[in-house]
Amino acid sequence: MPEAYIVDAIRTPVGVGKLTGGFAAIHPADLGAHPIDTLVQRGDFDPAAIDDVVYGCLDTIGSQAGNIARTCALVAGLPLTVPGVTIDRQCGSSQQAVHFAAQAVMSGTADLIVAGGVQKMSQFPIGSSYSAGDPYGATDPWSGSPGWIRRFGAGEVSQFASAERIASDWGFSRLDMEEFALTSHQRAAVAQQEGRFDREITPFAGVTADEGPRPGTTLEKMARLGTLRPNGQLTAAVSSQISDGASAVLIASEHAVETHGLTPRARIHHISVLGDDAVNILTAPLPATEHALRRAGMTISDIDLYEVNEAFASVPMAWLKHIGADPDKLNVNGGAIALGHPLGASGARLMITLLHELERTGGRYGLQTMCEGGGVANVTIVERL
Repeated sequence: MPEAYIVDAIRTPVGVGKLTGGFAAIHPADLGAHPIDTLVQRGDFDPAAIDDVVYGCLDTIGSQAGNIARTCALVAGLPLTVPGVTIDRQCGSSQQAVHFAAQAVMSGTADLIVAGGVQKMSQFPIGSSYSAGDPYGATDPWSGSPGWIRRFGAGEVSQFASAERIASDWGFSRLDMEEFALTSHQRAAVAQQEGRFDREITPFAGVTADEGPRPGTTLEKMARLGTLRPNGQLTAAVSSQISDGASAVLIASEHAVETHGLTPRARIHHISVLGDDAVNILTAPLPATEHALRRAGMTISDIDLYEVNEAFASVPMAWLKHIGADPDKLNVNGGAIALGHPLGASGARLMITLLHELERTGGRYGLQTMCEGGGVANVTIVERL
């Protein structure tokens, strides 16, 4: 089968906060266009050769509606001939964008694709597309569906409920999760101090670094926060942050590499996706990782680094225990608890950070996975070249 290569990978910093974040006043199309423009400027190839722009985005209402991938491509100055398509696999949308790009290249139907995503949560909070259905009598994807109720009942479908249940099922205390969150902030702070993110970030609108890491946070400060749910254990400290950001990866075929004189940085070694519990929706990374390793003929000991999205601390903590993975290889530069989680852009953000850390450390294989709405998880294994 033809190979799919990662030629370049870049992201904006992640802005955080509803009103104070560095991207709060930026149109999401301009935010999403910036890494595309950067890829083209750095790549020294004819942008008309790009076969497609595949971008992830959730809550595609208002200025995120109307196929924002195409809008971003146009704002980035790409030729009118370059199309774009927006996809929604919830938090894994931009990871799935990379999968679709790799599949197109491997099939021989495309040679050069920009894959990534964009999200402006400061303007469109998570679930805002649900509330947008209020005038039409629909407030979520499940209520009122006899078929759904027959199969799954009428109980709550919520990421917060799932994260709480995972903590309970796996025996994680609030302190356990706060210690994990503290490590995320500490690792991110060290990575920033050492300039580890400098090569993967393209500054934009005066923002030069991720705004989420809190070097001064402590367990004592975390302990003072109220829980997100009555009688629960989760707090904002052990959850990912409201974030704005964009990320883009240039995927190329062997033909494109030769034709345009490109230098591959990594090879897509494995791509897969697996569904799991549709109500306890955050558990899928566990069986999905096992499935991916079997399909790839690998074990977790073959992997040098892993990125597992920190939507909530309980998810990567359960993943570590279930897979028997080395915590020293997980999210070594911090995760979404510290860096933020711009939903539609996070999958590619994880991949970009993973690639750059493999290059920095000389590792060969990296694995990434993330929990996604609907009880789904993508898994990607990349090989640094």
